[in-house]
Amino acid sequence: MQVQSKERCEILGRYIVKHRATVRATAAKYYVSKSTVHKDVTERLMYVNPALYACVKEVLDENKSERHLRGGEATRKKYLARRAKEN
Repeated sequence: MQVQSKERCEILGRYIVKHRATVRATAAKYYVSKSTVHKDVTERLMYVNPALYACVKEVLDENKSERHLRGGEATRKKYLARRAKEN
């Protein structure tokens, strides 16, 4: 993704809001690191587009509050797959 950081942070922010995406999913979609996405949407976007920043912050806060549930679900699926493979 070869664009300036101001443009990039708006593109990433719009994607997060539109798809209610996580930082990890956004990074995978745009082939950038999670650190880049996080820095763009939590630090740079605040100065570039404050309204979009507020929306992104809401989504990221929601994702953070649900993080333990997604992790538990992934673990459950892992052990179910392992059990199915053994049988």
